[in-house]
Amino acid sequence: MNEEYLPIGRFARLCRLSVKQLRHYDELGLLTPAYVDPDTGYRYYRPDQARAALLVGLLRSLDVPLPSIGRVLSGGTGVLGDVRDRMRADLARRERNFAALERILARGLPRPEVTVVREPARRVAVVRDTAPQERIGPVVVACVDRLLAAVGAPRGPLIGLFPLDPAQEVAVAVAVETATEVPGASSEVLPGGPHASATHIGPYDQVPLTTHALLAWVGERGYTPGGPLREVYTADPATTSPDHLVTHLMIRLEDPE
Repeated sequence: MNEEYLPIGRFARLCRLSVKQLRHYDELGLLTPAYVDPDTGYRYYRPDQARAALLVGLLRSLDVPLPSIGRVLSGGTGVLGDVRDRMRADLARRERNFAALERILARGLPRPEVTVVREPARRVAVVRDTAPQERIGPVVVACVDRLLAAVGAPRGPLIGLFPLDPAQEVAVAVAVETATEVPGASSEVLPGGPHASATHIGPYDQVPLTTHALLAWVGERGYTPGGPLREVYTADPATTSPDHLVTHLMIRLEDPE
């Protein structure tokens, strides 16, 4: 064996990593020893592997996932941009969650007034897309832009349509009532009938608080909620502060079982 090789313990101290970490990185093919003794299984490393080992430790301290680190070690530093974007999205999600918790702490769990309204069937123009949970907001905005480009000046408020069943990928739709076919949008009919309705006042990203209260009301009364959830946007976010946005939520009521 080359006398310049470093045993794993010494190499670990040099690179500020633990022996356990080095063994794990070897198993993943991330940082392979220069030599493994066939009789003892002891791992040995070259001194010039220290830079790569220290880079692994640095990137792990920045919460960069191991698969991404492997691509960096292979020369693909561009992957760090994707990691940064995911971190930024996660930070935004945590900030939204923090704001929602602050609202609950300040005002308690939401208990909006719930009424039953009888909605007529409505012919609407709809644009659809799918979004991961963390990107629902931007995708809704994009759907709104597409719909307004197709419809022009809408006759009534925009309506967001969202499935009641949780999923990693969310089917997003934005609709507006119209009497005619709209190129670039599908023509559909929103079913009428009794709907449980509640009003949310505040930022759009806190609408789930009121949705939770509305679903609780429906469940307590033995109804089966019929999707999709409707969010009727009555204020323009371009001219209305987030704390004063008014959104009417509606869930179609099916007969009690």
